[in-house]
Amino acid sequence: MSADQPLEIRRSARRKRTLTVFRERGRLVALVPQRLTRAQEAELLGPLVERFLKREAGAGARLGDAGLAERAELLHRRYLRTQLGLPLPAVRLRWVDNQFRRWGSCSFTTGEIRLSSRLRTMPDWVLDYVLLHELVHLYQPDHSPEFHRLLSVYPRLAEATAYLRGYQHAADVGDTAAVAGLEDDLEA
Repeated sequence: MSADQPLEIRRSARRKRTLTVFRERGRLVALVPQRLTRAQEAELLGPLVERFLKREAGAGARLGDAGLAERAELLHRRYLRTQLGLPLPAVRLRWVDNQFRRWGSCSFTTGEIRLSSRLRTMPDWVLDYVLLHELVHLYQPDHSPEFHRLLSVYPRLAEATAYLRGYQHAADVGDTAAVAGLEDDLEA
């Protein structure tokens, strides 16, 4: 395990065989069966945490702030310019660690888009939806029918919104196992 990553271990009597690692509000959390010995815990959690951190770092390295800008250009070209003929406005994108109730935010006047770092481990199609959602706000600052018309060009719109609603609901009710399961869902 990484020495600079404190790990909160939560034991569960209901959990019988599986171990899960995920982030919760920026903290690294492991869910383990209560019957697991400390030796088993040390043996099993080390590789699991390393795999999680590697996947997380890969997502972050793949899409740092510069990667977000490239992704935004690709999404804009594919959905907003090609299908709707909209020019790309000046955009500044960055990850932020202080958005726990929002997935992203956009300043219509400055063109700055901020995405929650919680999105880093989510499937690409979910990240694409949030990024496209914020790009559409550069043309339509509210959630009017016109906003929804512009956003409707994204083919996985319903799927991505359902994913995010389920993730947020699980986080709100404290169902960390469900949240971890969603974070592990990396299908393309």
